Amino acid sequence: VDYVAGGATQNSIRIAQWMSQSPNATAYIGCIGKDAFGETLTEACRGAGVTPHYYITEEKPTGVCAVTIIDKERSLTTKLDAANEYKHVHTLSEPIQDVIERAKIFYIASFFLTVPEGPQSVLHIAEHAAKANKIFCMNLSAEFLIDFFAEPMLNALPYMDFVFANETEAAAFGRKHELGSDLAEVALKVSAMPKENGARPRVVVFSQGADPTIVACNGKVTLYPVPPLKPELLVDTNGAGDAFVGGFLARLAADFDIAECVR
Repeated sequence: VDYVAGGATQNSIRIAQWMSQSPNATAYIGCIGKDAFGETLTEACRGAGVTPHYYITEEKPTGVCAVTIIDKERSLTTKLDAANEYKHVHTLSEPIQDVIERAKIFYIASFFLTVPEGPQSVLHIAEHAAKANKIFCMNLSAEFLIDFFAEPMLNALPYMDFVFANETEAAAFGRKHELGSDLAEVALKVSAMPKENGARPRVVVFSQGADPTIVACNGKVTLYPVPPLKPELLVDTNGAGDAFVGGFLARLAADFDIAECVR
């Protein structure tokens, strides 16, 4: 069994850290239990070069996810536990406020909107980013979030400088908000939705597996072809979407243009 610091956002941050090639370039905030798995997760996070700032709860054990890989395809079995116990008071604590002040890019997966106090922390960070003209990014993350957590997602949307989604999530968002079924058109409409920070345009990025990645910004849609990968080079599909976002964020932090971020 291999243990890694997982979860959608943490996966992306590990990749961003790896690609940055800069020590302590990234940090991660989440919730773990006071147990052996919590210690394992902390060690794995630090081992990846990411600085962990976990809220530790004694109410629930550390969340775990078993990844089963068969013929290069994966299946996930998740037990959230402590991951759903994050408290907004942790966000307001002095150490976390210091991390927030020093950060220049924020990335949050919409899974965090399911945590009871998650939306409070999302908006707290989003408002800080808008006022300080920092980059605030979110991922739509899953169809059920779009359907059942639409209100907190829409509350956060005006603050999003970058919106990430795969083709399934993009289609679900288009259906939910009556934006049409053409994903390029959906991306364009989302990019044009009201925005708090007018100093920068919203960039919408829809990945489509092996099909071209859709990017909408400033009233324009650009399609970026995905380089083909030989089947023998494919290890497995676990975390592929998370890795794409991580690579994108690493290039974004290094001030590359959107084309290079996608590549």
